Amino acid sequence: MATTGANLLFLSLLFISLVSADDVKLKYKAATKPVRLFTEEELKRYDGSQEGESIYMAVKGVVFDVTKGKEFYGKNAAYNALAGKDSTRAVAKMSLDPEDLTSDTTGLTKQQLDSLDRVFEDTYKAKYPIVGYTAARILNEDGSPNEDFKPEDQPHFKIKDEF
Repeated sequence: MATTGANLLFLSLLFISLVSADDVKLKYKAATKPVRLFTEEELKRYDGSQEGESIYMAVKGVVFDVTKGKEFYGKNAAYNALAGKDSTRAVAKMSLDPEDLTSDTTGLTKQQLDSLDRVFEDTYKAKYPIVGYTAARILNEDGSPNEDFKPEDQPHFKIKDEF
């Protein structure tokens, strides 16, 4: 009889822990800041030049808050040139040349595009929160919505798991 009571107690505790575990799995942390759309001008404001302000940079049209990497991206830091803009080409080429500080990937080699994808996934998405997207990624030059834009159709771009 004591064994049956112990088994019943064990099963009850197991059930409670499983139910509690399911409740924990269902909870999620809401985003602390809303994801937003950035124009080039808006993104420039987050270039690390203002002490105490957030530092943003975009790669593949995705805007990351790189403030916690201030020693790399802040004012006078080694990679500050990448901050405040979409630096996709520079990241792909591992370059800080002013002409590479753009979102244009035209003419990049397969090796550079593969490098871009690795750095995008393994560095930026893995380390820094996404705070928005560049307007150029989804708008036409005149500012109207690009109705034909489909992220999944863009070469070397993956939208999955961005949030």
